[in-house]
Amino acid sequence: MIDGTYVKMMSRYCVWQNAAHLSAMAALSDDALEAERGGFFGSLFKTANHLLWADRIWLSRFAGTPKPVQPSITLSIEETVDRAAFEVARREVDAAILAWGEQVTDADLVCDLTWFSGALGREVTKPTALCVMHFFNHQTHHRGQMHAMLTAAGVKTEDTDLFVMPGV
Repeated sequence: MIDGTYVKMMSRYCVWQNAAHLSAMAALSDDALEAERGGFFGSLFKTANHLLWADRIWLSRFAGTPKPVQPSITLSIEETVDRAAFEVARREVDAAILAWGEQVTDADLVCDLTWFSGALGREVTKPTALCVMHFFNHQTHHRGQMHAMLTAAGVKTEDTDLFVMPGV
């Protein structure tokens, strides 16, 4: 399915893309970040907060890092209170993702992961490799929404193609 090399590469991609989004978001005022833009979570800031929240919840399951501040998906859009807090948290979580991704081995991916899913309201057990693939897919999904909102707001964004990532 996937291996440790994939996890290392996708962890680097995640951090690279999140840095690009932080840079692009810096071009917007706080009001522009909070403006309703038709995304699933509404604004760029709410979408960015949801993604940060989701990264925290999955990383807590994979690596035992702290869980998100907010207790549910519904409240995930309030994971941080302002741009400054978001930027600090995003960089901290990205460092944790990179550190985790660098130490994942093929053997780590062939077991099952069990957790309580707030979304489903029950305990779930799934293959770890599937959960890791979901983790990266979920990031790409919401970063794509953010990319579209940034572009619609008139912000020049960086390339998102994996093969363009430095070092690939």
